[in-house]
Amino acid sequence: MPELPDVELYRSLIAERLVGKRLLRLRFFTPFVLRSVDPSPATFESLELLEVRRLGKRIVLGMQGGFFLIVHLMVAGRFRWQEGGSADVKLGGKIASAAMEFENGVLYLTEAGSKKRASITLVRGEEALAALDPGGIDVMTCTVEEFGKMLKSESHTVKDALTNPHLFSGIGNAYSDEILHSAKLSPMKRTGSLTSDEVATLHAVVQDTTLLWTEKLKKQFAKKFPGAGDITAFRPEFAVHGKYGQPCPVCGKPVQRIRYADNETNYCAECQNGGRILADRAMSRLLKDDFPRTL
Repeated sequence: MPELPDVELYRSLIAERLVGKRLLRLRFFTPFVLRSVDPSPATFESLELLEVRRLGKRIVLGMQGGFFLIVHLMVAGRFRWQEGGSADVKLGGKIASAAMEFENGVLYLTEAGSKKRASITLVRGEEALAALDPGGIDVMTCTVEEFGKMLKSESHTVKDALTNPHLFSGIGNAYSDEILHSAKLSPMKRTGSLTSDEVATLHAVVQDTTLLWTEKLKKQFAKKFPGAGDITAFRPEFAVHGKYGQPCPVCGKPVQRIRYADNETNYCAECQNGGRILADRAMSRLLKDDFPRTL
């Protein structure tokens, strides 16, 4: 799923190309991508795009007249940009879920795979837009006091807290792994047990990691719009996420994982948990007493 650095990249690239341009037509190629009935898509046609915002992991196109078009990419949703022309029906029939035809080009919403979760919602007014906000605070602008208060507002593991959109805006599975590795914190450590120094360190690492990757992606795609495969949760430069079994870049010990449902948490047992392996919800139950406790 695209996370804060990826979504911020999309936001800046879309704003650069489309702010000040009129939306000529909205086209939908899959039946369930549009998640609202009022206002109608026709209402948006011929409106000028005034701004592009980020709302958590959503992209918000702020249109003339107080109308908003909100795109939630979910897991496999991506944007694709076509300079000039009208929407390509062949492209739409194969991978695109929707197309937004502007004066100077077409912005596609694409989604790979059979599970169609990406969505577009059309609303009018700031109040209707605010109703879609999960409520998590902006990790890039919050103070350490605000961060700590939100972190300890509920009892969670630190991994679950960071990825909870009602607590923090925009952090997902991939970047939370990288953040916790840099902060040298176990993903399973309870938020209530964090010391003030650990909270301060985590706050700094969250902001540093997010800014680092946001700037790195903006530099990488300064001259071109990213393709679908360019926005990924598995990057070669990552320290631990997606690196199960590979050596940790800090200590050289193999990266470990915890698997659950469709997700997995990657971490370094040596750097983050004193050499102790965390129980995997699948393997530890299967192996029971034979499950290794240390490296």
